[in-house]
Amino acid sequence: MTRLRFDDRVAVVTGAGRGLGRAYALLLASRGAKVVVNDIGSSLTGDDMDPSPAQQVLAEIRAAGGDAVACVESVATASGGQAIIRTALERYGRIDVLIHNAGTVRRASLKEMSYQDFDSVIDVHLRGAFHVVRPAFPLMCAAHYGRIVLTSSIGGLYGNHGVANYAAAKAGLVGLSNAVALEGAPEGVLCNVIVPAAVTRMADGLDISAYPPMGPDLVAPVVGLLAHESCPVTGEMLVALAGRVATAVVAESPGVHRPSWTMEEVSEHLGDIRDLADPQVFPVVPDGHGEHIRYSFEMAARSSGLRHA
Repeated sequence: MTRLRFDDRVAVVTGAGRGLGRAYALLLASRGAKVVVNDIGSSLTGDDMDPSPAQQVLAEIRAAGGDAVACVESVATASGGQAIIRTALERYGRIDVLIHNAGTVRRASLKEMSYQDFDSVIDVHLRGAFHVVRPAFPLMCAAHYGRIVLTSSIGGLYGNHGVANYAAAKAGLVGLSNAVALEGAPEGVLCNVIVPAAVTRMADGLDISAYPPMGPDLVAPVVGLLAHESCPVTGEMLVALAGRVATAVVAESPGVHRPSWTMEEVSEHLGDIRDLADPQVFPVVPDGHGEHIRYSFEMAARSSGLRHA
């Protein structure tokens, strides 16, 4: 099998100073990519700033013979996102790969979560993604090439206790990725979501004694493929957890059509409405939005035809 490399490619990795982001940056650099190592070096809650994590990863890459530059601008602001992408342009003259991994956690029950804690997490995860995608996307489209990987989570797909801010942000990233994939498809720009889980500092305070091996090294190869020119998918979600790699999809039941509904009729048919024995999946690209609508319209037309037969 041909070894996949990133020679002459320029990659930006946010949150690259520790954990998963560090693993992504090191992997891409080891395979020839020039890497912008972005990290403000904050605490888990997003407080404070320390340039040393980004500098340490930079030193590791250079010590191994790779090429990288550190950037300690924050994704939480539009100006910070622009500065991160500008770093790639000023240093290397281009951007081919964007991996948005930066994230913070501020835990609180929904009954007690402050508006500030909600906004702060949204700013880094969801707005942070837009802040780097927005300046990078036109450049990729102009070059007719780009690979974007955005980071969701199990919490974004299924929710979790005490992290409504994190769950909302991570769910929003799926929608953003789908929109980027749709608009990027004609321009050669692919965008996918990674749903990772690994034991990093975000696991601080959790009982991980029963966990199987689940280091960042089990996630990085999946992200590496999504970032590579040979990536065959766009608008998709890949899960990587403890060595398991899977795809996640939005699926619908076939549903039930009636020309009109009452509340009581919805209740009566709820079992059939919720029957997922024959799940319907509408791939984002080329036209999941349209396919969804057409499926419903065709069901209505068939139902109407049967009534008139």
